[in-house]
Amino acid sequence: MKSGKLKKFIQDFYLVFILIFLYAPIITMMVLSFNNSKSRTLWGGFTGKWYVEMFESAPIMDALYNTLVIALISALAATVIGTMAAIGINSMKKLPKSLAMGLNNIPMLNSEIVTGISLMLTFIAFGISLGFKTILLSHITFCIPYVILSVMPKVKQTNRYTYEAALDLGASPIQAFFKVVFPDILPGVLSGFLMAFTMSLDDFIITHFTKGAGINTLSTLIYSEVRKGINPSMYALSTVIFLTVLILLLITNFAPEKTEGTNTDSVRKKGLGGAGFKKGLLVLCSFAVVALVVFTAYRHSTSQSTNELYVYNWGEYIDEKVIELFEEETGIDVIYDMFETNEEMYPVIEAGGVQYDVVCPSDYMIQRMAENGLLQELNYDNIPNIANIDPKFLEMSQQFDPENQYAVPYCWGTVGILYNDKMVEQLGLPAPTKWADLWNPAYEGEILMQDSIRDAFMNALKILGYSMNSTNKEEIMEARDLLIQQKPLVQAYVVDQVRDKMIGGEAAIAVIYSGEMLYIQEEAARQNLDYNLNYVLPDEGSCMWIDSWVIPKNARNKENAEKWINFLCRPEIAKMNFEYITYATPNKAAMELLDEDVQNNKALFPDLNSLTYPKYKVFQYLGDDIDAFYNECWKEVKSR
Repeated sequence: MKSGKLKKFIQDFYLVFILIFLYAPIITMMVLSFNNSKSRTLWGGFTGKWYVEMFESAPIMDALYNTLVIALISALAATVIGTMAAIGINSMKKLPKSLAMGLNNIPMLNSEIVTGISLMLTFIAFGISLGFKTILLSHITFCIPYVILSVMPKVKQTNRYTYEAALDLGASPIQAFFKVVFPDILPGVLSGFLMAFTMSLDDFIITHFTKGAGINTLSTLIYSEVRKGINPSMYALSTVIFLTVLILLLITNFAPEKTEGTNTDSVRKKGLGGAGFKKGLLVLCSFAVVALVVFTAYRHSTSQSTNELYVYNWGEYIDEKVIELFEEETGIDVIYDMFETNEEMYPVIEAGGVQYDVVCPSDYMIQRMAENGLLQELNYDNIPNIANIDPKFLEMSQQFDPENQYAVPYCWGTVGILYNDKMVEQLGLPAPTKWADLWNPAYEGEILMQDSIRDAFMNALKILGYSMNSTNKEEIMEARDLLIQQKPLVQAYVVDQVRDKMIGGEAAIAVIYSGEMLYIQEEAARQNLDYNLNYVLPDEGSCMWIDSWVIPKNARNKENAEKWINFLCRPEIAKMNFEYITYATPNKAAMELLDEDVQNNKALFPDLNSLTYPKYKVFQYLGDDIDAFYNECWKEVKSR
């Protein structure tokens, strides 16, 4: 008896453990969707505002719509094509059939990234602009092999003589198929449809490579927000989707079953069950799908305006109200798309599959784009508001745009050290003042480094007294060895997580972008923390970065792009953007509109006279060979 109870206890414990392991992340996400703070580590009180924001957010609703429509249409198309293909393959002789099934299996065994890149290159080669239709075609192509694999076993089980008998009895080929063959293979068809729908719904990689401007699914939208931190409204959306699926599963599994005493004939007569109900439901679903397809086609055809502007920017790097104001004033329709990193943006512009009109890269990437002939010169006659930009930033921009031909500064900042004064004091250490402090063994397990190649190497190169734009491979290898030496002290290499970890007191010291400081200071004040988070620029000097607007060589709406840049250079518009994204503005006229305490915030707006050259420089493009060498050295650091 005791052994039986022990066995039962172990089984129950194992089940509970598995359930906790599976659902703890989902429960955490659901709790965060009601957190009044954007922090993932501190509770800021209960709120439902993220759910309101979710339904009011046009990008989220559009992404949800695109995700569901693409999944449904591609699954239906793939099911029809895949079912026909399975029937055709089954009628082949042995050798061709084996060859066809072998070819069908290759896309499933192949890496998705290969499929995605191949499809993208194919569309570009045939001059097809990337957008909704290319995502849809790609998803159909991607799903067909899975449908064939699901339908084929059922097709093999069908009896061809039954089909031939139906023909002999006077049925047409179509009638014979739907009356005899289709009912036998229906389970396989439904299985294939569900698999195709799920694969399309969950896909990211293929969508990422074949999507165009202004088109996002939920997966690509979430991915594009990672750099700035996922907005809690996405937690709200995920919670709604999870609860919807859970309710459907509960209804499906716990719906009352037909009892033996049920009068099925009367039910059929009333149209509430049996084949009549199923056929009615099928017809209703078919009409719904057709209506959805027609509406989608109409929506995308009517959305093509002749007065457009295709914008490519970082995630959460503009106030959406600014876009609305620009559209209202100019009558220009803005198609807005986002990227996560400069390295992600560059191949999109280089390939030319999507023709963006205006893009916001960083300093060194602008230099690379200009040197490779991907940019066109600005007509400053159309940008008179450039007079509001502080001349010092135009001068600094000459480090990557020598004659100020291509770029208008948008945001700027520095890279420095953020430290928790209480934790530093408890470690018995003075406040950090230099990059070398990040190599102090007393900070073991308390250091957060940026998961960025150039930023990490900048720290090490500055300590060694070398240029942060060094092209000397021996100097780069010395910096690599120094980073490897530091690695045992590092708690984690992070990007956006640095904010929450420092606010939550999870680390004592971190490398951070100055643009994060206003958010951190406001959140720390709201949480009433018993410690201060202070920002310092190291004695050795640091990187000063500038993000600027540029116009790609293949832009179709250059004048609209210049109107956009001019609009963003207005003082009141630049002020709106600053208050939303909290990254320092180079707009001198906008600075004068800010509160005095914000203007005097030295973490955000350090004295430009103190950022002397060459102690403070911007990153420069070093050439593909040197970039590749940095990448190899970084891999060695991360792999140790």
